[in-house]
Parts: sequence; structure tokens; C-alpha cells
Amino acid sequence: MGRRPLDIEKIAWDLIMSDDLAIKKNLAGKIFNIAYKKGIYPSSIHQFYMARGRGEFGGFTVPAINLRSMTYDLARAIFRVAKKNNSGAFIFEIAKSEMGYTNQPPIEYAGVILAAAIKEGYAGPVFIQGDHFQVNAKKFQEGPDKEIDSLKALISESIDAGFYNIDIDSSTLVDLSKTDIKKQQYFNYEVCAKLTQFIRQTQPRGLEISVGGEIGEVGGKNSTPEDLRAFMQGYRERLRKGRTGISKISIQTGTSHGGVVLPDGTVAQVKLDFDTLKTLSKIAREEFGLAGAVQHGASTLPPEAFHKFPETETCEVHLATEFQNMIYESKHFPQELKTKIYDWLKINAAQELKEGETEEQFIYKTRKKSLGPFKKEIMSLPSDLHNAISSEIEDKFEFLFKQLNTVNNKDLIDKYVTLKRVITRKRKEKEAVVHDKEGAD
Repeated sequence: MGRRPLDIEKIAWDLIMSDDLAIKKNLAGKIFNIAYKKGIYPSSIHQFYMARGRGEFGGFTVPAINLRSMTYDLARAIFRVAKKNNSGAFIFEIAKSEMGYTNQPPIEYAGVILAAAIKEGYAGPVFIQGDHFQVNAKKFQEGPDKEIDSLKALISESIDAGFYNIDIDSSTLVDLSKTDIKKQQYFNYEVCAKLTQFIRQTQPRGLEISVGGEIGEVGGKNSTPEDLRAFMQGYRERLRKGRTGISKISIQTGTSHGGVVLPDGTVAQVKLDFDTLKTLSKIAREEFGLAGAVQHGASTLPPEAFHKFPETETCEVHLATEFQNMIYESKHFPQELKTKIYDWLKINAAQELKEGETEEQFIYKTRKKSLGPFKKEIMSLPSDLHNAISSEIEDKFEFLFKQLNTVNNKDLIDKYVTLKRVITRKRKEKEAVVHDKEGAD
């Protein structure tokens, strides 16, 4: 028998299972209204990060967690861990690519996260982030304006859905064939500045969205101080005078998204360059007033690595693939469904099989692509299986929060993040009304 959700769970369930965007927006609107009444506010982490850039606090790393499947269950687990550890500095995020292959549009993702907060009795700011809003280099070369317009449309949709934290990834445009470092970064900082200005024009009045930039594409060469300084110099030159810029900078230090898969399907150990993280975080704070450097592709690192992020004053770390792996590899995940999914991949993702690649490597690399097509089947598993799987992953969340030292910082978040109710009108009106917490219903 499938799950029988009630109350807020019933609304969240209908939101997840509906294929109609208009219905999703209506259901998410109901969740937002309930959340506001219970003191739960989609928020921007910008002011908090700016305070860190001024050196007002440090010593911990903010986890930014991508939930690709069982989003409601895992978000509930994260809120439980946060309450237990008195933590307020943590982010829920989903990348542009993930929205597609997991079939989670922004309005659904934000609504589900807030529903989980309601269910767990969490109150205060909730940070929802658009991760890797990435420029497609090939499409950019074919038609820059068209590619930028597609990103602007996604940004607008996400802001309307309560994403008040957005990471721009134009690092795909870095041209290493140039000998001059600033010229290498030219299109990167040019596009990042252009999209930052669009965000500032689009964001609701009274709310400063947190924007992140990126100087090194994950999986590429490690970033250098020269890369950072060249990017920031060009970015500031291109940003319109008086506009607020980025609050953090993503760098490359030796990781890759999902890790490097060995022939037996296991993930190779990565040698991450913590010296680069420490150096670039320091430069980002002291020279540019940013919160620090951001580390991507970290969830598959060995457990003993995570305590080093707060030691190097890494401001944020992105975690995704390991939680997906734990769902698939849980002893509670039905083998029959897993076999069905893997058989589907062998047909529908066959074009991604590379010469010399083992079946284990192929499955590991492609199984994220099945999360959208099988979303309803996974969500329809019995409640006891959902609870058992999320309980296993909750232990991982607990470990990460403690290793990253993102504990007992709820008061800091409350100090720097002002709770505001944002009511966005139709986008064509190009304006929003912002009410202070005290004036909210």
C-alpha cells in the first residue's frame, strides 16, 4: 500500500505528484501562506555572508545540499538535524540541470522545502538556492543573447518561486587558450556581471538576493589567486556603479561532480587542495569583502576530509551525489524497482555509454537521469521505507553538520537576516511588495 499523507503532507504530496504547473503554483501558494503564518520565511543569506566578509565571525562552513529525490523526506531530516544542533546556516539548493532530470521545477522544490519546515516545526529563515545556473558554452557561441535570455527566464521563474540565493556559473566561458589571465576570464566576468544586474533589477524591493560567481569549472584546472583577482577586477568594472555584487566565489580545487568512477562502480578518492581553498578564501574576504570561497562536488569525499573545510574558512560547500547514492544503495530501497530503473537506463541512456566503460561505471554515471521519470514510483513507496531510508541519510546530515561546525549559529543567522514576507505580483508588472514580518498575516 502506498503512502497516505494528511494535512500539510497532503498538499506537499499533491504538489509533487501533479503534472500541471498551474496546480503546482496554487498548491505552493497555500504552503507559502501557511509557512508565513508559522514564522517560516524564504530568505537571502546575503547580509549574513557580507558580515562574514567583514570578519565579524567565522570558523564554520555552510552546507548547501542538493536534494534530487525524496526531497520532502530528506528536507524534514535536515530540519530535524538543524533543530537538534541549533543551526540556522544551511542551504537547500537545486541546479539548473537537476531541475530537468529530476523533474523538480523551482515552484515545486521551494514548496516542498517549506512544507517540510512546517511539518518539523522549524521557524525562521529558510535559504533556497539556484545552484549552477550555468551558461552552455556551445549555445553561447552560437547565439550569446539567446543563451543569456534563457538564463534570465530561469532566474525570473526561480525568484518568483522563493529562490533568494542564486549561483551564476559562467565559468564554462573561461578561455584557457588565452595567455593573459584577465582575457581568459573575460566572458566569465562579463556574463556574471550582466546576470547580476538582471537579478538586482528583478529582485523584490527590500530584499537583496545572495549571488555567487565562479572562476573555475568543476573538474578543470585548479583556481589560482591570479584567476580570482582577474575575475573580480573585470567583474567590478562591468557591474553598474552602485549595484551590489556577489557575496561568494566558487573555485576549483580538484573535485568533480559525482566523483571519478572506477571500473567496479566505486568512487576514487580525490586529493582536494585545501591550501588553495584557504588562500583564496582569505583573498576573497580581505581584498574583496566576500564571505569566502565555495567548494563544489564535495559529498563523495572521504569522511575525514570534512572537518578541514571550517579550518580553511571555506564559506560554503555543495553536497549532492552522496545522498542520491545512499537512496539507491540503501538496503530498504526495493531491488525490484532498482532493477527496473537500471534496465530503463540501459535503453534510454544508452547513448551515454562510452567505449571501454564498464556497466557499473555507466549505471553510476547515468542513474541520476532516472530520478525524474521514476519520481512518482519512488514517492509512492510505502511510508515505512521512506522513513527507513531518510533515517539513514539523517545520520549523514548529522555527521556533516558537526564536521562543518555549522552548529549553534541560529542566533547569528537571526542577527543578520531580516525576516520579510515577499508577495510577488505577476511578473509582467515587474514589481513586488515587501512586508516586514510584523505586518504579515
